Amino acid sequence: MTGDEQLDAAFSALAHPTRRAILARLAKGTATVNELAEPFDATLPAISKHIRVLEAAGLVLRGKDAQFRPCALDTKPLEAVASWTDQYRFIWEARFDAMDRILNGMKETPDE
Repeated sequence: MTGDEQLDAAFSALAHPTRRAILARLAKGTATVNELAEPFDATLPAISKHIRVLEAAGLVLRGKDAQFRPCALDTKPLEAVASWTDQYRFIWEARFDAMDRILNGMKETPDE
């Protein structure tokens, strides 16, 4: 998978709130599919499908432990997402600085 394809897959996987919640859980440590499914009002096959999407994007690794296949977070694709978004940081910072100047100017101007 090329870098652009990896980035596309990561963004696509991150687009769903259930998948983001699964990644947040995996950030705390490995978990089985049943453990990952526990907080959701979804079927086990639906959660498994979300995990497969995350796995295809390289965000989740599946291990083997007897009959279990614990899932673990792989942060490398997230690092690529962070690197891509970081190139736009100067835009956000400039806009926040401009907003800060406007808000501070509003504080200094007496109400009419």
